[in-house]
Amino acid sequence: MGEPLAPHTDSTGLDTAADALVELLSARARRQHQHRSHTVARLTTVIDSRMLPDDLQHMALYYRAKAHRDLGDSPASRAGMQAVADGQGRLAPAARRGLAHLARMAGDFPTALATAHTLGWEGRHHRVEGDIWWPHGDMDRAAAYAAARDEAEHHGVTGERGNSQAHRAFALAFTDPAVADDELALAEQLLAGVDLRATTLITHIAALARDASRTDADVDDRAQVLRAEIRTAGVTYTELALDLALAFHHAVRDDQDQVAATIARLCENTRGGDFAYYRDIAAFMADLPLDEASPTRWIDGAHHTRRRWRGLVTARDDLHTSQ
Repeated sequence: MGEPLAPHTDSTGLDTAADALVELLSARARRQHQHRSHTVARLTTVIDSRMLPDDLQHMALYYRAKAHRDLGDSPASRAGMQAVADGQGRLAPAARRGLAHLARMAGDFPTALATAHTLGWEGRHHRVEGDIWWPHGDMDRAAAYAAARDEAEHHGVTGERGNSQAHRAFALAFTDPAVADDELALAEQLLAGVDLRATTLITHIAALARDASRTDADVDDRAQVLRAEIRTAGVTYTELALDLALAFHHAVRDDQDQVAATIARLCENTRGGDFAYYRDIAAFMADLPLDEASPTRWIDGAHHTRRRWRGLVTARDDLHTSQ
C-alpha cells in the first residue's frame, strides 16, 4: 500500500488532515460544476499534501485520474488508475474499469473487451461492454447497457442506474427515433435529482442523434449551444460524441460538405490518438474512404463496422423518405 502518509504542514492552506479531507470531499462533490482542470488542481493539492491515509489518498488519485481522462490527458489518467488498481483498495475495481476505458479510448477494443470480462459488477462490466459495442455500430450488443442499469437498480446505486440508461439512450438514438424517445424519457426520469452533468449532456446529444435529418428540429443550432456547455464543463469526450451525432445528421442528409467539415474537426480534436476511431465512424457513416491508415483495432474488423454504421444511416434515410 506504499509508505505511511505522514501529515505535515505546507503552504497550500491544508494545515491538517481534516483540511485535506474537507478539500477532497469538496472537490469530489463540486467536480460536476467546475471545469475539470480546476478539479485536477484541487485534488493535486490534496495528494501532494500527503496528509491522508492510503484509502483516502487513493480516492483523490482515482478522481483526479477521472478528471485527467475527461480533459483528454490519457497518460496522466492511466498512471493514476494503475496506481489505484495496484493498491488493491476499495476503489481498485473502479480503477481497473478506468483502465478498460483508456484501452477503448486508444482504439484497442480487443484489450478493452478482455478486461471487461474480468470486471464483474464492482467494475461495472456491462456498462463497459456497452461502451465497446456501440462504436462498432452493434446496437444489439450495446443493449448490455440495460443489464448495467438493472444491475445498478438491484444494488441500489442510483447514479449508475441513470448513467447506464443515458448511454443506452445514446446508442439507440442512432436506430429508431420512436425507441429513442422512450429510452430518453426513462433516462431523464432516472437522472432527475442526480448530479451527473456529463451524463446529462450525453442525453442531449442523444436527442440530436434521434432527430438526425429532420429539418424542423434545429439540430445545428442546438449543437452550437451544447458545444458551449461542453466546453464550459471541460469534458472533452462529450464534444467528440456531439460531432459524431452531427456527422450522422449530415450523412443522412447527404450533405458532403458538412460531413467533411465535421470529420476535419474530429481529426483535429483526436490528433493525440485517443478516440481516433470517431473519425473512422464518421467516414463509415458517409461511406467515405479513410484519409490515412487507422490505428483502431476493431473486434470483428473495419469492414463489418463500416457496414453497420452505413446501414444505420441508410435506415434513417429510408425512414424519413417513407414518412
